[in-house]
Amino acid sequence: ASHRSTMVALLLPCAVFALLHPHTGRVPRQARVVMSDAPAAPPAEIQFIRGIDEPVVPDIKLTRSQDGMTGTATFIFEQPSFLEATVEPQGEITGMFMLDKEGELKTTEVTAKFVNGKPRTVEAFYVMRDPESWDRMMRFLERYADSHGLGFTGAGN
Repeated sequence: ASHRSTMVALLLPCAVFALLHPHTGRVPRQARVVMSDAPAAPPAEIQFIRGIDEPVVPDIKLTRSQDGMTGTATFIFEQPSFLEATVEPQGEITGMFMLDKEGELKTTEVTAKFVNGKPRTVEAFYVMRDPESWDRMMRFLERYADSHGLGFTGAGN
């Protein structure tokens, strides 16, 4: 965990972005929801269990190093559906999978936070080690926003 704290501290001086849902009440005044008349693209989805799309939309925060070479994406899910108690297990959770028309992005850095012994939030961290992986993540996030009727805003807007 300490290496993650160090990395975040090094990346924070740069821009931070967030995907925002227009109905959560957490949309800052400066947020702009971008609507498009373009034909619907193939969906972009997030899965924790292969084959089962996660319906809960996360808060997503991006940081990028000042030289633009590396970055991180932090996904925060409040009460994701896969944590709900079910009679039958839905499948094994081996990471977070981001799927779109280009393929799959995957991270195994997934943690749950518990309140009173019950899982409350799940955080997933995706590290981008070069400008190409940053660009790929941005394309996924644009598709995810389009697929879920979300807006995309920068912290400085």
